[in-house]
Amino acid sequence: MTKSLFSFLLLCFIAACSSPAPAKKDSTPKVPTTRLDGLKIAYYANDSVKKYFDYFKREEAAAEKNQKRFETELKKRNKVYEDYIIKKDQEARSGLLSQNEIAMVQQKAQQMQNELMQYQQTEGQRIEEQTMKSLEAINKKVEQWGKKYCEKHHIDLLLIQGQGGQINYINKEMDVTKAFINFLNENQSQIEKEL
Repeated sequence: MTKSLFSFLLLCFIAACSSPAPAKKDSTPKVPTTRLDGLKIAYYANDSVKKYFDYFKREEAAAEKNQKRFETELKKRNKVYEDYIIKKDQEARSGLLSQNEIAMVQQKAQQMQNELMQYQQTEGQRIEEQTMKSLEAINKKVEQWGKKYCEKHHIDLLLIQGQGGQINYINKEMDVTKAFINFLNENQSQIEKEL
């Protein structure tokens, strides 16, 4: 077999073993452009809504009040526990407690500690869940009323600007924060009814 025949057969073998490359499909999304002229885009600052929307402020204040009440109760219960430990330790050092009474004190102290931890976990979790649920409901309502605001003022796209968000820069002329917050506050009673 000659060298050229061998090379030809080798090329035929390689060509037969390789599969044809699949045809590339067009991955461009089919998004129709309806209009660009007159497109109205606006944004509001999310931090300002949290700061100036009366209902949000009231709910946030209520959540903070619940948290402080919880912390106060936790401190109170912790003080009762610590006072009990200190008192019984002093009685034991003074020889006022028998071995049997010391064992009972230890058992009661352990029970008090367990109850304190249980309260901290269950009540803390309940308050956290209640706060999250309330804030989620408010955010959903702000979103729904954002749509109503856009429909009323013929805005095509309403963006939310906030620290750490995905929007790097927006022209200040597109800022409707104050007007949107006023709209929310004007409709607060209806928003509260819906919650």
